[in-house]
Amino acid sequence: MPLWRLGMFASLALNAAALALLLPRYIVSHPHHPGVVSLDQQHHACAPQPGTSGAAASAPSTGKPAVTSNSVIHLDHGDPTMFEAFWRETGDAAELVVPGWQTMSYFSDVSNVCWFMEPDFDQQVRRLHRTVGNAAVDGYHVLVGTGSTQLLMAALYALSPADAVQPTSVVSTAPYYSWYPAVTDFLRSGLFRWAGDASSFIGDAYIELVCSPNNPDGAIRDAVLGSGGSGKAVHDLAYYWPQYTPITRRADHDIMLFTMSKSTGHAGTRIGWALVKDREVARRMTKFVELNTVSVSKDSQLRAAKVLRAVSDGYDGGASASRHRLFDFGRRKMAERWRMLREAAAASGIFSLPEETSGRCNFANETAANNPAFAWLRCDREDVEDCAGFLRGHKIVTRSGNQFGAGPRYVRVSMLDRDDAYDIFIRRLASLK
Repeated sequence: MPLWRLGMFASLALNAAALALLLPRYIVSHPHHPGVVSLDQQHHACAPQPGTSGAAASAPSTGKPAVTSNSVIHLDHGDPTMFEAFWRETGDAAELVVPGWQTMSYFSDVSNVCWFMEPDFDQQVRRLHRTVGNAAVDGYHVLVGTGSTQLLMAALYALSPADAVQPTSVVSTAPYYSWYPAVTDFLRSGLFRWAGDASSFIGDAYIELVCSPNNPDGAIRDAVLGSGGSGKAVHDLAYYWPQYTPITRRADHDIMLFTMSKSTGHAGTRIGWALVKDREVARRMTKFVELNTVSVSKDSQLRAAKVLRAVSDGYDGGASASRHRLFDFGRRKMAERWRMLREAAAASGIFSLPEETSGRCNFANETAANNPAFAWLRCDREDVEDCAGFLRGHKIVTRSGNQFGAGPRYVRVSMLDRDDAYDIFIRRLASLK
């Protein structure tokens, strides 16, 4: 076994042993320190509350509460609860029971660059991409992360030279995903820093973040700066799935990021993955995850693998599986929602949306419309400068264009909420004049 792997195992073992020895002493000596939960508090928090049974107290959450006609409709986050209706109909196809003794070790496959990745997750990721045809997997390393956000940070770490005099500039073409600046500068790293709009960037050393289809406006994007020399690109393909856009080609970029939250709707599982060509870049990205969270939840990986298997089975399992086809469901829902939204905007007369586009989808083998996960909505009424504030006054919470490097007349609206919330939103929007 390579010496670096022996060293890694020894380091993990020592850290775990030290934590086990020191944490109880710290809790006892600092029972009221902010963020420290005493043993008595732990017992109280875990015990069933008066009037509830143990089973009721431990029931899983259902996400956001149900809405009524008077509710504030929150469409700020892309919470993909629209997909609940599909998964309720699939029976046990995506259900998983993990025995109490299973997934206890840190390690999964020590022969893999990503040593904490479950082999079945690796296999199901590759199978799904081959089924859909949206990304090349042969010759790529698959890496798993706690959501694609962690892998984005891992990519910035891996691509930034440690010996650079200045932090590497991170850029993206506006309107860009609102979290790119926040994630880049969150830890105020000396390795990289946010440098704004790629279209106006001047310099040689940079990392360009390319989101395609783009969040927030759904546009199909290519790198404007390109890769080569001191410039690198990371392709965020979270929305490059058939329910949102035609699959026109098999992407084969150096680094490609995907996530369970937008592919299958399982945001709470907190699993993302990266497809990485270069082994050394893959190794450095894995090292970041190791230093950040040691590894990635095996329970979540196993659940994600089961879900991805169910999606692929819907298309590879013959006629008997055709009733449970996620992308068919998603395409129908998104097409209907975009039709409703365009009709509501027209009825209101004060809002505009990007023009509808379409293309030949290799997966569906037909021409398909682009139905993005978010609507990039503009308020055209002359006396409304702040579209997000205007909508908030009518109990519709969106995300202001200011956060995407655009103006306040724009807002991003999630198209992925449950039917009841979306229907109320549509009625309210159509009534605004």
